[in-house]
Formats: sequence, structure tokens, C-alpha cells
Amino acid sequence: MVMMFNQERDNGTVTTDFILQGLWPEFSHLMILICLILLVYLVAVMSNALLILIIWLDYRLHSPMYFLLSQLSLIDMALISTSVPKMVTNFFSGKRDISQVGCGVQIFFSLTLGIAECLLLTLMSYDRYVAICNPLQYSVIMRHTICTQMVIVSWLGGAVTSLVHTAYAMHFPTCHPREIPHFLCEVMALLKLTCENITAYVKSVVISSFLVVLIPLSLILASYTLIFLAVLHMNSPKGRSKALATCSTHLCVVSLYFGPAILVYMRPGSSETPKLNQSLFMFNAILTPMLNPLIYSLRNKDVIAAMKNIVIMRRPLEKMKNP
Repeated sequence: MVMMFNQERDNGTVTTDFILQGLWPEFSHLMILICLILLVYLVAVMSNALLILIIWLDYRLHSPMYFLLSQLSLIDMALISTSVPKMVTNFFSGKRDISQVGCGVQIFFSLTLGIAECLLLTLMSYDRYVAICNPLQYSVIMRHTICTQMVIVSWLGGAVTSLVHTAYAMHFPTCHPREIPHFLCEVMALLKLTCENITAYVKSVVISSFLVVLIPLSLILASYTLIFLAVLHMNSPKGRSKALATCSTHLCVVSLYFGPAILVYMRPGSSETPKLNQSLFMFNAILTPMLNPLIYSLRNKDVIAAMKNIVIMRRPLEKMKNP
């Protein structure tokens, strides 16, 4: 693929790098903000890695629900890692440039992971629907091969969609200053630098956003409508409360993800409010990956019990090593 870019000359050298303006460059306390973001990043990586480890170590969590949850944690770890390390490195080094290859890679992975998470959340709602509305056939319907296929579909769907958008967005020539008003390379922010008429492509982005966001969201809402109807007909108060607790946790995570995504890609005139878009992106790509494992851990009795068991098992081992 041949990519066309304007070439800027600086001191006799040719550069095709982009400049990331960063997160709220006019903010007077950027050092504090970056340190907070770095702290959020460390918490997100450690909490997601811990959740994956707990699910892997405790055999009682070897079920479809927790297998899909471990994949969600893996996606969240990767998603926050596509933006924060580069943002922090640029701030402390004083450099804000990113190569055109690096920009394309960042767009590809952020889109891939974002779409994969969207699809995975949809499939997780289907898992809850089967567990609550069709419990007798749950082990047959949600067998390991099906769960593996769900994960593959999520990753593959995100990668293919992302590849199309990345390749198309990167092929446009730029005739404006190569400064991206964002803390990461993002399709709509990058397109603001092009000198071609991109109206048709922007419409295609909106259409694909409807397909990638609204259709999964509709399926999730349909699943939970059926779930709540089934819960209302449950005779056991304990079973009803357990089902509602599990569903409320997933719905909380769904709202954290889909809310900002809808506001960024489907809000009329969203391209004219870059500062608001940055805030929404920061929430979706930085805060949500930290909040997801905390929500699932703190509100899930099985995960808390597994954490306690791991701690209890370690104590006798430590006593044996240090009698």
C-alpha cells in the first residue's frame, strides 16, 4: 500500500512524523495529571493481571463466565497499554512526535481492542442469558469450544474492522500542520489534517459505528430484558438476588464502555468538540480498564473467595519455608 504524506523540512531533513498535542496541553498542572494517569495505568495492569491469575489458579472459576471475563481483562490490559506508555514517555522526554508507522499501529490496536471488547461484552451477556434462562442446557450450549470460538470472533472481528479503517484513514494526504489534537492517534482526529473531501468516509465511519456499537448494545439489552423477565418468575429469593447481582455487575461494565463510545462516534457534531472527545476517550481507554476488574472483583463473591483461598494456601507454604 502506498501512503501519501506531505513532507516537512526542518534543518534540511525530511520528516513525516506526526505531533501529538497531548491531553489538555493548556492544563496548568500537567505533571499531577500525568502522574495520576500513570498510577491508574499501574493499578489497571496489576488488577487485570491479578484477576486473570486468580481465574487461572482457582479450578472453581474454570467456567465459561470467568473464561470470558479473563479475556475481557486481557483486552483491558492491552487497550490501556496502547496509549498511556506513549503519553507518559512523550511528557517526560519533552518529545511529542510519533512516526507515521507508529501512528498507524496505535490506531490499529486501539480500534481492534475497542471493537473486540464491544463484541466480547455482547457475548458475555449471551452467556448470562443462557445461564439464567436455560440453565439445564448451559453446559451443552456454553462448552469450551464455543467459548473459544466466541473469543476468536471478538478478536478477529475487531482486527478486520480496524484494518479496513486504519488502511483507509492512513492513505489520505495531509496538507495541514501535522499536529494531532489528541493524546493518541485516533481516526477522526487524524482526518482533520487531510486536505481531501472526506465527507463520504466520515459517513462510513458513522455507519460502521452504528453496526459495531448499536447492534451489540441492542442485543445486550434484548438479552437482559429476557433475563429480568426470567428473574421475576423465580421462586427462590436467593437465586433471584444472585442472578441480579451478576447481571448488575455486567450491566455496569457495559454502561461504562458503551456510554462514552456512543457520545464520541454518534453524537451530532462530535468532531467539532475535540476537548470533550479527549475526555471521553480518556474515560473509555484509561479509566474503564482500571474500573472493570475492580467492579468484577469487589462485587463478585466467587472471586473474593478465590482470593482468600489463594492467600490462605500461601500461609502454610511460607511457614514451611520459614519454620
